[in-house]
Amino acid sequence: MAAGSSNYWEDLRKQARQLENELDLKLVSFSKLCTSYSGAATRDGRRDRYSFKIAKRSFDPRWTLTSSDTTPLLNGSSQDRMFDTMAVEIEQLLAKLTGVNDKMAEYTSTPGVTSLNAALMHTLQRHRDILQDYTHEFNKTKANFIAIREREDLLGSVRKDIESYKSGSGVNNRRTELFLKEHDHLRNSDRLIEDTISIAMATKENVTSQRGMLKTIQSKVNSLANRFPAINSLVQRINLRKRRDTLILGGVIGICTILLLLYAFH
Repeated sequence: MAAGSSNYWEDLRKQARQLENELDLKLVSFSKLCTSYSGAATRDGRRDRYSFKIAKRSFDPRWTLTSSDTTPLLNGSSQDRMFDTMAVEIEQLLAKLTGVNDKMAEYTSTPGVTSLNAALMHTLQRHRDILQDYTHEFNKTKANFIAIREREDLLGSVRKDIESYKSGSGVNNRRTELFLKEHDHLRNSDRLIEDTISIAMATKENVTSQRGMLKTIQSKVNSLANRFPAINSLVQRINLRKRRDTLILGGVIGICTILLLLYAFH
């Protein structure tokens, strides 16, 4: 029974070491793949900046583009497929190694192997540490690769715009210039409208404040008139005289107008 248990433990250790060796090789290849993708992305960024400088000179006939300016340095889709394949393989190996470590943990808790429990626990802990290191390294490398790939996806639209700008004809370039000018005109119009609205709002606030002041003055005058009846009667007489003068002036103007019309027609 003890020999069978010892053989079972050794088989588990062999499986763990084999899986660890495979994981080590896979992780090295995986890291090289991510490093090469990062270096290629950097070269692509430099090439795009150089191509953008050339695109700005595309109107000048003295400047011409060669095939090396537009040829991609690597095939990103093939590396993406390779990355996905290797990531799946490493995840499967990590899952297998986790299963083996779980079996080793179950074996150490068996009542028949309590005398060797300390040594077995030390071996198990070492295998767990290796698994943890491999898992951490894999997750870190995978996260870096995904971040670089997302950055490349974001820059893809810029690259397409640069290529379309370089390959565009004179008519398209002229149309682009007209669109840009129209865009500037619209922005200027929006700015003028915003300034006009702000002036109108300030004028409205001033008129509102003046209206409040006039109401305050009127209320004070009314209060004074109510306090002093003599002043109130004087104000009423002044208003009556103003109305009389207005009527007299209106009558004179009407009579003069009628006389002028009679004179003009006769």
